Amino acid sequence: MSTQINLQDLFGNIDVYLFDQLLKGRITPGMSVLDAGCGGGRNLIYFFRSGFDVCTVDQSGAAISQIRSLAHSLSPHLPAENFRVELVERMSFRNDQFDVVLSSAVLHFARDEDHWLTMVRELWRVLRPGGIFFARLASTVGIQDQLEHVAGRRYQLPDGSERFLVDFELLDQTTEALGGEWLEPFKTVVVHNTRSMSNWCLRKIA
Repeated sequence: MSTQINLQDLFGNIDVYLFDQLLKGRITPGMSVLDAGCGGGRNLIYFFRSGFDVCTVDQSGAAISQIRSLAHSLSPHLPAENFRVELVERMSFRNDQFDVVLSSAVLHFARDEDHWLTMVRELWRVLRPGGIFFARLASTVGIQDQLEHVAGRRYQLPDGSERFLVDFELLDQTTEALGGEWLEPFKTVVVHNTRSMSNWCLRKIA
C-alpha cells in the first residue's frame, strides 16, 4: 500500500525559486540557514523538518514568537535564541556564520539606496565564503511604463504600494562590489498590473 506524501505539509508555501535551489542540490540538510526578515516563516517549513540549523531575524516580535512556536513543533532541538527580534541592517550574528542567507520580499522596503546597501552588506557579512545568498525583491523590470516615480529608487507600483525598486544594473554592480558571483541567471516574474519580482542568487567567492 503506497503512502501519499502531502507536499504542502513538507514544504509549506516555499518560494518556487528557492525550491529550485533545493532541487538542484545546492542547499542540503545540515547546512546553516538564516532567513532575514522571516515574517511568518513561509520558506522555513522544509528547513525545520529536514535537519537544517535555522536562524531568523525579523523586526516584528509577533513574527518571531510565531517562528519560535513553529520551530518548537517541527525542530525542537533548535534554541529560542536562534530566532531574534532584530533589524536586517543590524544583526547580532557573527561574521561568516551561515551557509545560506535568505531575503525574501524584504529589501524592497528600504527607505533609500543607502539603507538598501546597508541591509545588503549586513546580509553579506554573515554569509560564509562559498555560501549562497538568495533574494527575491521588487524591480522595475518589465513595468517601467506603469511606475510613478516618488524619489530616488522609490516608486509607486501599479497595485498602489510604494517600494524601493532595483534593476539588473544595480544588482550586477553590487554583486561585483561585494565580491560575489551570479549563481543563477537574473530572472524576473511580472505580475500583470501589480508588480515585478526579480531573483538575485549569488555565491560568495571564497
